Amino acid sequence: MRVLGIDPGLTRCGVGVVDGTVGRPLGLVAAGAIRTPADDELPARLLGVENGVQQWLDEHRPDAVAVERVFAQNNLSTVMGTAQASAIAIACAARRGLPVALHTPSEVKAAITGSGRADKAQVGTMVARLLNLDGPPRPADAADAVALAICHIWRGGAQQRVARAQQEFARKVELARQARGR
Repeated sequence: MRVLGIDPGLTRCGVGVVDGTVGRPLGLVAAGAIRTPADDELPARLLGVENGVQQWLDEHRPDAVAVERVFAQNNLSTVMGTAQASAIAIACAARRGLPVALHTPSEVKAAITGSGRADKAQVGTMVARLLNLDGPPRPADAADAVALAICHIWRGGAQQRVARAQQEFARKVELARQARGR
Protein backbone atom coordinates (compact mmCIF):
# COMPACT_ATOMS: atom_id res chain seq x y z
CA MET A 1 0.00 0.00 0.00
CA ARG A 2 1.29 3.46 -0.86
CA VAL A 3 0.07 6.26 1.40
CA LEU A 4 0.44 10.02 1.01
CA GLY A 5 0.51 11.63 4.45
CA ILE A 6 -0.39 15.32 4.67
CA ASP A 7 0.34 17.59 7.63
CA PRO A 8 -1.84 20.55 6.57
CA GLY A 9 -0.74 24.14 6.79
CA LEU A 10 -0.87 27.28 4.66
CA THR A 11 2.76 28.36 4.97
CA ARG A 12 4.22 24.84 5.07
CA CYS A 13 2.11 21.81 4.24
CA GLY A 14 4.10 18.69 5.06
CA VAL A 15 3.86 15.79 2.61
CA GLY A 16 5.31 12.32 2.75
CA VAL A 17 4.82 9.10 0.82
CA VAL A 18 5.46 5.69 2.37
CA ASP A 19 5.12 2.19 0.92
CA GLY A 20 4.34 -0.70 3.21
CA THR A 21 1.96 -3.17 4.76
CA VAL A 22 1.42 -4.33 8.31
CA GLY A 23 4.17 -6.71 9.39
CA ARG A 24 6.53 -5.79 6.56
CA PRO A 25 9.34 -3.25 6.35
CA LEU A 26 8.27 0.27 5.40
CA GLY A 27 9.90 2.31 2.66
CA LEU A 28 10.11 6.06 2.32
CA VAL A 29 9.28 7.15 -1.23
CA ALA A 30 9.48 10.92 -0.78
CA ALA A 31 9.06 13.67 1.81
CA GLY A 32 8.92 17.44 1.63
CA ALA A 33 6.76 20.49 2.08
CA ILE A 34 4.44 22.51 -0.08
CA ARG A 35 5.19 26.16 0.68
CA THR A 36 3.18 29.32 0.07
CA PRO A 37 4.32 32.89 0.77
CA ALA A 38 2.82 34.25 4.00
CA ASP A 39 2.23 37.63 2.37
CA ASP A 40 0.13 36.21 -0.51
CA GLU A 41 -3.64 36.58 -0.38
CA LEU A 42 -5.58 33.58 0.96
CA PRO A 43 -7.01 32.48 -2.42
CA ALA A 44 -3.53 32.38 -3.96
CA ARG A 45 -2.20 30.41 -0.99
CA LEU A 46 -5.02 27.88 -1.20
CA LEU A 47 -4.38 27.46 -4.92
CA GLY A 48 -0.70 26.92 -4.11
CA VAL A 49 -1.58 24.16 -1.65
CA GLU A 50 -3.97 22.60 -4.16
CA ASN A 51 -1.38 22.67 -6.96
CA GLY A 52 1.23 21.16 -4.67
CA VAL A 53 -1.06 18.35 -3.48
CA GLN A 54 -2.07 17.62 -7.09
CA GLN A 55 1.61 17.37 -8.09
CA TRP A 56 2.32 14.92 -5.26
CA LEU A 57 -0.73 12.84 -6.23
CA ASP A 58 0.32 12.85 -9.91
CA GLU A 59 3.93 11.96 -9.18
CA HIS A 60 3.49 9.32 -6.48
CA ARG A 61 0.08 7.76 -7.25
CA PRO A 62 -0.87 6.78 -3.67
CA ASP A 63 -3.51 4.17 -2.81
CA ALA A 64 -4.77 6.27 0.09
CA VAL A 65 -4.31 9.68 1.70
CA ALA A 66 -3.91 10.30 5.42
CA VAL A 67 -4.50 13.83 6.69
CA GLU A 68 -3.90 15.17 10.17
CA ARG A 69 -7.24 15.92 11.83
CA VAL A 70 -7.48 19.59 12.71
CA PHE A 71 -7.78 20.22 16.41
CA ALA A 72 -8.56 23.37 18.38
CA GLN A 73 -5.63 25.61 19.17
CA ASN A 74 -5.42 28.94 20.96
CA ASN A 75 -4.73 30.85 17.75
CA LEU A 76 -7.95 30.94 15.70
CA SER A 77 -6.24 32.15 12.52
CA THR A 78 -3.82 29.20 12.66
CA VAL A 79 -6.71 26.77 13.10
CA MET A 80 -8.58 28.32 10.18
CA GLY A 81 -5.56 28.13 7.86
CA THR A 82 -4.87 24.55 8.87
CA ALA A 83 -8.52 23.59 8.36
CA GLN A 84 -8.58 25.26 4.94
CA ALA A 85 -5.40 23.47 3.82
CA SER A 86 -6.82 20.22 5.17
CA ALA A 87 -10.03 20.67 3.18
CA ILE A 88 -8.03 21.32 0.01
CA ALA A 89 -6.04 18.10 0.51
CA ILE A 90 -9.19 16.07 1.20
CA ALA A 91 -10.93 17.49 -1.87
CA CYS A 92 -7.92 16.73 -4.10
CA ALA A 93 -7.94 13.09 -2.96
CA ALA A 94 -11.73 12.79 -3.20
CA ARG A 95 -11.68 14.15 -6.75
CA ARG A 96 -9.50 11.14 -7.67
CA GLY A 97 -11.63 8.65 -5.76
CA LEU A 98 -8.88 7.96 -3.22
CA PRO A 99 -9.80 6.88 0.30
CA VAL A 100 -9.02 9.58 2.86
CA ALA A 101 -8.44 8.99 6.55
CA LEU A 102 -8.11 11.61 9.26
CA HIS A 103 -5.79 10.83 12.17
CA THR A 104 -5.41 12.93 15.30
CA PRO A 105 -1.95 14.09 16.36
CA SER A 106 -2.10 11.96 19.52
CA GLU A 107 -3.16 8.89 17.50
CA VAL A 108 -0.16 9.35 15.19
CA LYS A 109 2.24 9.91 18.09
CA ALA A 110 0.94 6.79 19.85
CA ALA A 111 1.28 4.69 16.70
CA ILE A 112 4.83 5.87 16.01
CA THR A 113 6.32 6.20 19.50
CA GLY A 114 3.97 4.32 21.80
CA SER A 115 3.00 7.56 23.57
CA GLY A 116 0.29 9.97 22.50
CA ARG A 117 2.20 12.74 24.29
CA ALA A 118 5.49 12.37 22.40
CA ASP A 119 7.15 15.57 21.19
CA LYS A 120 8.19 16.35 17.61
CA ALA A 121 11.77 15.23 18.23
CA GLN A 122 10.64 11.81 19.47
CA VAL A 123 8.34 11.36 16.48
CA GLY A 124 11.13 12.36 14.09
CA THR A 125 13.58 9.99 15.72
CA MET A 126 11.16 7.07 15.50
CA VAL A 127 10.26 7.86 11.88
CA ALA A 128 13.98 7.73 11.06
CA ARG A 129 14.38 4.41 12.89
CA LEU A 130 11.30 2.83 11.33
CA LEU A 131 12.44 3.80 7.84
CA ASN A 132 16.14 3.12 8.45
CA LEU A 133 17.11 6.74 7.70
CA ASP A 134 20.13 8.67 8.96
CA GLY A 135 17.82 11.32 10.37
CA PRO A 136 14.21 12.45 10.27
CA PRO A 137 12.85 13.93 7.05
CA ARG A 138 13.14 17.72 6.87
CA PRO A 139 11.45 20.06 7.49
CA ALA A 140 9.66 18.86 10.63
CA ASP A 141 6.31 19.11 8.79
CA ALA A 142 7.59 16.48 6.34
CA ALA A 143 8.49 14.15 9.22
CA ASP A 144 4.98 14.63 10.62
CA ALA A 145 3.47 13.81 7.21
CA VAL A 146 5.58 10.65 6.97
CA ALA A 147 4.44 9.69 10.49
CA LEU A 148 0.82 10.12 9.33
CA ALA A 149 1.45 7.80 6.39
CA ILE A 150 3.03 5.17 8.66
CA CYS A 151 0.16 5.47 11.15
CA HIS A 152 -2.33 4.93 8.35
CA ILE A 153 -0.50 1.89 7.00
CA TRP A 154 -0.49 0.34 10.45
CA ARG A 155 -3.99 1.39 11.54
CA GLY A 156 -5.88 2.50 8.45
CA GLY A 157 -6.02 -0.85 6.71
CA ALA A 158 -7.77 -2.40 9.69
CA GLN A 159 -10.14 0.56 9.96
CA GLN A 160 -11.06 0.28 6.28
CA ARG A 161 -11.73 -3.46 6.61
CA VAL A 162 -14.01 -2.83 9.61
CA ALA A 163 -15.86 -0.08 7.71
CA ARG A 164 -16.34 -2.35 4.67
CA ALA A 165 -17.59 -5.17 6.91
CA GLN A 166 -20.06 -2.78 8.57
CA GLN A 167 -21.30 -1.59 5.18
CA GLU A 168 -21.72 -5.16 3.97
CA PHE A 169 -23.58 -6.10 7.15
CA ALA A 170 -25.90 -3.09 6.77
CA ARG A 171 -26.53 -4.05 3.14
CA LYS A 172 -27.46 -7.62 4.13
CA VAL A 173 -29.75 -6.37 6.91
CA GLU A 174 -31.50 -4.09 4.41
CA LEU A 175 -31.88 -6.94 1.89
CA ALA A 176 -33.34 -9.19 4.61
CA ARG A 177 -35.75 -6.41 5.66
CA GLN A 178 -36.85 -5.94 2.06
CA ALA A 179 -37.33 -9.70 1.61
CA ARG A 180 -39.55 -9.84 4.71
CA GLY A 181 -41.65 -6.97 3.36
CA ARG A 182 -42.59 -8.79 0.15
